[in-house]
Amino acid sequence: MTLTNKEKVVQLLKGLETGDTSAYAYINPQKYVQHNLGVANGFDGFKALMSDLPKGSTKVDVKRVFEDGDYVFTHMDYDFFGPKVGFDILKMEDGLIVEHWDNLTEKAASPNPSGHTQTDGYTEITDRDRTSENKARAASFVKTILMEGQFDKISEYITPGTAHYIQHNPVIADGVEGLQAAIEHMAEQGITMEYKKNHKVLGEGNFALSVSEGEFAGNHVAYYDLLRLEDNKIVEHWGAIETIPPESEWKNSNGKFGF
Repeated sequence: MTLTNKEKVVQLLKGLETGDTSAYAYINPQKYVQHNLGVANGFDGFKALMSDLPKGSTKVDVKRVFEDGDYVFTHMDYDFFGPKVGFDILKMEDGLIVEHWDNLTEKAASPNPSGHTQTDGYTEITDRDRTSENKARAASFVKTILMEGQFDKISEYITPGTAHYIQHNPVIADGVEGLQAAIEHMAEQGITMEYKKNHKVLGEGNFALSVSEGEFAGNHVAYYDLLRLEDNKIVEHWGAIETIPPESEWKNSNGKFGF
């Protein structure tokens, strides 16, 4: 039976948990490029990662999986060197995986102020005919609000009121009001959050994933933001912020982005 690209990616990621190496067949061993900076480049680097994982130490729960052209991207709940949540992006070529990016963050011990976890919420993919429109809207939000800081325009992207915007950040409450309160609190604490460059926006239907680079609390970071949209408005957000280590600590030279 021929598997879809989504199914191949899920099988490969589940192999981290089960130790099943049969999904190696879905990787192009001549072209595999690794952007996780803690893993050596190429097919040999991935195989070394698999062999280094203690048996039974890793859990992989795929919460959402999407496809955009040559890319498959997932939203994951991991136990991977500790409890984590995050995203994986895999590029496909002729039905084989040729490139991998990810962004992982620590899993919170409890729900956020509005009772949401980092991975629960809406999962159904709809509005596939609006994929391009929703990706463009997400890109505009990142540029206007997150990069340029034009918060006076936020109501153009998110309808005010807690009923209209569900937040999965572990420390931020629902609604525009919760987001603004969090930003004000960070400012009071001297914590800066800067989005400096948007590298990629991927999407399928009512979901769009933005990959950005910037600084958080003085650290060089990657921001992954998954947005759900309805009628041209953002109605739900999940994210992961990962600190990028100094280049001297990288196990490959491909960088965190490089789309």
